[in-house]
Amino acid sequence: MPAGTAVVAIWNDIVPSARAAFYDWHLHEHIPERVAIPGFRRGARYVATRKATAPQYFTLYEAASPQVLRGPDYAARLNAPTLVTRQVTAQFRDTVRAMAQVIESRGPGLGGMLLTVRFAAPDRAAGALSALLAAAATAPRVTGAHLCRTDTEGSGAATAESRGRTDLRAPPGWFALVEATDAAALTRLLPAARLVAAGAGEIVRGVYRLEYRREAPAPGAGDARA
Repeated sequence: MPAGTAVVAIWNDIVPSARAAFYDWHLHEHIPERVAIPGFRRGARYVATRKATAPQYFTLYEAASPQVLRGPDYAARLNAPTLVTRQVTAQFRDTVRAMAQVIESRGPGLGGMLLTVRFAAPDRAAGALSALLAAAATAPRVTGAHLCRTDTEGSGAATAESRGRTDLRAPPGWFALVEATDAAALTRLLPAARLVAAGAGEIVRGVYRLEYRREAPAPGAGDARA
């Protein structure tokens, strides 16, 4: 990771009674639909490793560039949600969605465990934040570390998919994603004190385990139920 220079990051909870429908929709409709958009490279869903972590789910879409996220193909999907999409997202709670540019990425590959750290920070903090990310990338059993800056305007754009939803929360100005082989490897990384010293605030941390990852289909390949 990343398979490009832009991501869509989504943190969300779901009403317990809708969890089965959420899994079926995500696996067989929504993630396949998203990664089929031209310029989208990969989609993945993670679940929190602790009950106290909120929101419980994290979904990440990787795209070739920020222009893909601002482009007509993605906009067309956002403005033509399926009936099932409307039904399932109506059961979402405490959703945070951020379209973002990958500012820096380090590490040898993908990991099964993921630390997400959301925070606010001024632009002048970019250098100090990059230094913290570089240090995290060298920690034992870390496979990747990535610093992302949110496109606030793009993230907040009104679409047919977001219309009428009351679960949507403001996106973070920045977030970091650190991948590793196991949860213990992530425990001490990017501590709040160092983030604050670098200029960050409003810090929210969560550790998530990979549940499902799907690559974009090869050109000409059809989709099938997994």
